[in-house]
Formats: sequence, C-alpha cells, structure tokens
Amino acid sequence: MSLIPPVVVLILAVWLRRPILALVLGAVSGLLLLSPGAALGSFAEISLKVMQDETIGWLILVCGSFGALIALLVRTGGALAFGRAALKLAKGRRSSLLMTCVLGLVIFVDDYLNALTVGETMKRVTDRFKVSREMLAYVVDSTAAPVCVLVPLSTWAVFFGGLLENNGIAEAGQGIGVYMQAIPYMFYAWISVLLVVLVAAGLVPAIGPMRKAEMLARHGSAGAMLVGELNPEHNFAMKSIEEEFESADKDGGMLHNFLVPLLALVGFTLYFDIDVWMGMLATLMLVVPFYLVQGLMPLGEMLEQMMDGFKTMLPAIGTVIAAFIFKDVCDQLLLPQYVVDSLTPYMTADLLPALVFVAMAVLAFATGSSWGIFAVTIPIVMPLAYSLEANIPLVIGALLSASAFGSQACFYSDSTVLAAQGSGCNLMSHALTQLPYALMAAGLAFVGFLLVA
Repeated sequence: MSLIPPVVVLILAVWLRRPILALVLGAVSGLLLLSPGAALGSFAEISLKVMQDETIGWLILVCGSFGALIALLVRTGGALAFGRAALKLAKGRRSSLLMTCVLGLVIFVDDYLNALTVGETMKRVTDRFKVSREMLAYVVDSTAAPVCVLVPLSTWAVFFGGLLENNGIAEAGQGIGVYMQAIPYMFYAWISVLLVVLVAAGLVPAIGPMRKAEMLARHGSAGAMLVGELNPEHNFAMKSIEEEFESADKDGGMLHNFLVPLLALVGFTLYFDIDVWMGMLATLMLVVPFYLVQGLMPLGEMLEQMMDGFKTMLPAIGTVIAAFIFKDVCDQLLLPQYVVDSLTPYMTADLLPALVFVAMAVLAFATGSSWGIFAVTIPIVMPLAYSLEANIPLVIGALLSASAFGSQACFYSDSTVLAAQGSGCNLMSHALTQLPYALMAAGLAFVGFLLVA
C-alpha cells in the first residue's frame, strides 16, 4: 500500500502535466491510507512542519535571491553581452552545446547554482542555433548533480560526508576521505557525464521525445521554440530569438557586468565553506553598489527588478515544497523500509551494490528526494553491507549513484525543476525528454555494479 502514493503522483504528473497538483494529490492519497478521518489535519500539520524546515527556508532564500541576481544580470545587459561574446566562439549547434557542457563542468560547487547559472547563461546562445530548450535543459541537468557528486569540493560531498560520519561509517573529520574513496565507483554519474558530452557532440543522436522537440525547434519559423506540441499550456512557443533579446536585455551591456557577479558568487561560495546562501548574500552586497557606481539604474528600480526576479522562482520553489510534503507522507507510510526489507532476502555481497543502486534509485525517483531518502536508508543499508562483508566504497558509490539518478530523472526533484527553470523550458517537457538518457545511463551503471562486484 505504501507504493500507491508514488504511483498516483507519477500517473497524474504525466497525465495532467502539473507536478505541484500531482504531488499534493499523491500526499493526500497517502494520508487517506494512514487515517481518512485525520487526513486534513495531518496535511496541515505536515505542510507547516515542512515550511519550518531549515532546508526549505534555505531553498526559498537561495532560489529567490538567485532569481533576483538573474534579473539584475538581464536588466543591466550583462547577459546579452555574454551571449554576444559566446556567439563568437559558438559557431553552430554542436559547439554551443559543448560550451554548455564545459560551463556545467566548471560550476561544480553546487547543483542548484549549476542548474540555474548554466541554463540562464546559455539559453540565448543555443536559441540562436535552433537548439530546443529541452536539449539545453538535458545538458544542464546532466552536468549539475552528476558533476557535483563527483567533486569532493561540493555541497554534495559536504552533506554525504557528514552523513557517513554521523552513522559511524567514517571517523570524525574523515567523512570526505571516505567519500573520495567511493568516487571511482559512482558509475551513474560518470556514465551520465560521458553520455551528455557524446549527445552534445552529435555522436549519440536525439531519441524519443527529445527527437521530436529537436525537430520542432529546427523547423520553427524565425527560431521559435515550438514546444507546444509536447505541452500545449506552455506559451513561449512563438517568441522569436530577436524578440527575446530585445525584451530581456538592455542595449549596450558590458561583459564585466555579467562575469564579475558570477565569479564572485562561485568565489564567495567556496570562501564560506561551500555555503551557497552566504555566497549569495556576499555577492548581492557586492553587485548592488557595483551597479550603482556605474549608474546602470537607480536603487529603487534595482530593488523592483530583484523582487520581480524573486517571483520568477516561485513555481520552482512551490514544486520542491510539495515534494517535501510528499516525502514526509511516504516516510510515515514506511516506504523506504518496505523497499529495503523486500530486497534484503535476495542480497549477497556480490549482488548488494547493484540491488542497492536499483532500490535507492526507485525510491529517489518515486519520492523526488535526492538527499533526504538517504538520511533514512543509510542506517539500514550500511550495517547490512558490513554484515555481508561487501565492498564498502562500492556500496557507497551505488548509494551516491542512485542519488544522482533520482536528482536527474525524477519529474519533480529540485535539480530537474531548477534545470528547467534556468533553461526556460517547461518542467514536464524537460523531464520526459531527458528520461530515456537517464534510464540508459542507469542501465549501464547497473551492469557496472554487477561486473565490479
């Protein structure tokens, strides 16, 4: 019965193409299973608890302030200046997508920072060469979590290193060291990054829904992004590249007004021990006077633009909040424990890494939780790994691979939402077009875990 809410969410998300509504209805279905009479009160209690969660507060502040920063970059003409500079290097579809890959590899500090920055930075460049927004969002998403999970100087490494220490898998202060031992075994992340480079280079063709999106983008009049066939509700279909440039950017923008804020954001984030919120605060404190000194706009107008930018992030924030509520309901239904307990009788030292990858990937995909689900399951999985005398770095690699898969493949995960948001792509169109590539990488990773074990 604990599997019913995830199934409800997946069916409704594909059918209605409204992920927030699907998540809310999925949570309600779970609460009705728990206690029909108390469902309304339980929903109110869980939603309040989620809104008081430190992670949600952090997410609202980081995403909203990032929207504010993007609004300033666009309004001052910095984004247009970068687009013009990038066009000098990007001579066609392939080079523009490879540039997107390189930028995604460079911004490895945090997947939120990566997803929002790379998409917003490159979408006008790829538009010029009639690359679909779905393809751009796939490249952005594939160089977000999969890259961050492979780099020990990222928020992922800090979080999971702390989990390893808290659960006694690593000694105090040694969490990052144990994490680094597992990096060679994070097969999904390695394969996903390799696959996206091959797709960007044109060596792997567009398949499934992505092929249709690419065909629509290539044959759209005046470079229009014709994604309406994949989602009729999404209405930027007939907006031409020239109109978007004209409405989005101010004439005469300077490149340094784009590069200085982004370099400051990455630099401050690293300086504050990979704290993206502290990095964002420091960046805004630098950028506002930096723009004022240049006389780019009055302070009142700048604050108004920042508020408008904050508002653009509300759909993404709402989706993640709904996903947290849904995850809480799944935890009450003991979904993680059910899945692990069901697979335990079939686990041996040789099969454990592959089965852990599959089980955790299914859970991460079903719940949309890339991090929270592992805080629950690590205390269950790791003692089992020790009792079977399995390869511990390989098992940790399987756990992290599953986390990266869930982050990328789930229709309503935070990384998927933000990659679509930053790329200007409809969320469900992005999720459906990239799913075949994510499943391909997951299948190869599963084989890898079987062979290595």
